[in-house]
Amino acid sequence: MDKDKNVHKGHRQRMKKKYIENGLELFENHEVLELLLYYCYPMVDTNVIAHKMLNEYGTLSNLFDSSPQEIARRCKVTENVAVLVSLIPSLSKRYMSDKWDKKVVLDSSAKAAEFAISLFVGKNYECFYIVCLDNQRKFLYAPLVSEGTINETPIYLRIIVELCLKFQASSIFLAHNHPSGSLEPSTSDKEATKKIYTALELIGIEVIDHIIVAGEDYYSFAENSVIFLG
Repeated sequence: MDKDKNVHKGHRQRMKKKYIENGLELFENHEVLELLLYYCYPMVDTNVIAHKMLNEYGTLSNLFDSSPQEIARRCKVTENVAVLVSLIPSLSKRYMSDKWDKKVVLDSSAKAAEFAISLFVGKNYECFYIVCLDNQRKFLYAPLVSEGTINETPIYLRIIVELCLKFQASSIFLAHNHPSGSLEPSTSDKEATKKIYTALELIGIEVIDHIIVAGEDYYSFAENSVIFLG
């Protein structure tokens, strides 16, 4: 028994050393979860538990996006484990929010896309944001306009205009996600964007881009010279 414990302890130290030296790049998904579970199970083989949890959910993202109650029920784990695992998306979003909580300049589609991707961490449903910028394209605020599709353009136009005036935006970019994974803008995406662009142009606010996010990838209207954006 003591020998088994020593081997197990050695494995944990090797895993931690691997992370310290290389980050998570060299880890398989089950090893990522195994490492995380060390902090709930001091003396248990977390490799076995990690495999069972991944088998239940299929992917890390499906597991992390689940609620603590659901994780505990489906994986037969403790409340501490379920809470720790379900914290990952929220922690990631808080980290990204804190990272961007400065007068950062978003003066290119690449920077705007990096910022937009951070908005949708842990979002497995469609959301639509506007990102308000000052006259030097410094970040001001990123209010959520809606959850769902952007088909109801007249309603959103009023909200967007109000938000732009509230935060004194000189320019904005639009950002929404496609949880399906497709980056291709739909016809309604293009039509809604043009209406928003035209409405804001009348009050002197420039729409500099519309970023569609799918996971870690993005589609930029500006980069693809779609319809009206320069």
